[in-house]
Amino acid sequence: MLTRALTPFAPLVLKHRMNRGKEDPARLIERRGRTQVARPDGPVIWVHGASVGELLSVFPLIERLRSDDWHILVTSGTTTSAVLAQERLPADVIHQFIPLDTPRYIEDFLDYWDPSIGLFVESDLWPNLIVASAERKFPLLIVNGRLSERSFQRWRAFHGTARALMSRIELCLAQSAMDANRFSQLGVQQVQVTGNLKLDVPAPPVNEKNLSAMRIAAGGRPVVVAASTHAGEEIAMIEAHRRLRQFVPDLLTIIAPRHAQRGREIYDIAENAGLVPAMRSQRQLPDRHTQVYVADTMGELGLFYRLASIVFMGGSLIEHGGQNPIEPIKLGAAVVHGPHVWNFAEIYAALDASHGAEEVDDPAKLAACMGHWLKNGAARMSTAAAAQKTVDRLSGALERTLSQLDPYLMQLRIDHRAHYA
Repeated sequence: MLTRALTPFAPLVLKHRMNRGKEDPARLIERRGRTQVARPDGPVIWVHGASVGELLSVFPLIERLRSDDWHILVTSGTTTSAVLAQERLPADVIHQFIPLDTPRYIEDFLDYWDPSIGLFVESDLWPNLIVASAERKFPLLIVNGRLSERSFQRWRAFHGTARALMSRIELCLAQSAMDANRFSQLGVQQVQVTGNLKLDVPAPPVNEKNLSAMRIAAGGRPVVVAASTHAGEEIAMIEAHRRLRQFVPDLLTIIAPRHAQRGREIYDIAENAGLVPAMRSQRQLPDRHTQVYVADTMGELGLFYRLASIVFMGGSLIEHGGQNPIEPIKLGAAVVHGPHVWNFAEIYAALDASHGAEEVDDPAKLAACMGHWLKNGAARMSTAAAAQKTVDRLSGALERTLSQLDPYLMQLRIDHRAHYA
């Protein structure tokens, strides 16, 4: 009732978000459950992920479903995920922004797309979306299910609401036994542990022309990357660079912030620290004088990972929960991270236990770790190799997920054939 009453104010919310760069002006109608994209004939498999990380984790799953000739509708909620979808999804996979969670917008969305099954990635579950979908009697599944301790406690605070929503989920395919237990406690009736799909994601793609240009610009210098950093972590990385340049004077540090719009802020931090920065968004390439290269563009981490022998994973020195370390590991980098990695707790625990990554908690230790690896190539390569073995050992979630989905997909084919018999 509350969201229905607030629906008339939705245009103001969307305008405010658009002014902050959080909405695509050309696609605002999708936020109201409408579209200019034609629905394909036949069953539609609907895959929903909140943002970039969730979509990345299910790209291999989407590709396998597509290879079996299913029509795929992908929804997400951020402009960055929409850009990623445009760049990485095949042309015949449809991407839409998820509507605002009001009854009218959700009904319009479901009326038009009429999905045959809904796959929700991790835990992005909205009340009207779940209730309205369940009323239409198509199966709702959680894939790559994950609930952090913080999210779990928030759900538990509204136990009745949580159970009312979670009981409508037919099956949850969880990343770990801990995640499975949390979903069960909140009311999901069927839960299976299938593992983390992010471990099965291939290495990110790269534009070979851009890679060649960056390699020439780097000129064979040692390169370290700070990936997906958040406010405060760039200061730590710049301080680490200042310490490292005492014995690696030609070091090139690349900082790729989680939010590209922070590029100018990071440039100023580096310049105020007495370093020579350059910005990728200004179409600058590093030259022999550049010390800090601010990679403030979207979708190019695959490029920077291929240049670096060492990667610091951001979101971990501050209390954010850490970012996914799998991509740089698959490209052969040694990974260092901070202590705050609860978003990927099991992965980091396994990496640290196998000496496939190193944990640090301040700029001095960050510099010491990177300095050790820069001076000792054998130690760095040993860490990278251990990380790769750990990732290989933990992989396989894609096949286990497809195995659990198979009965639902088989039933879809049977129902579709019967409809046209």
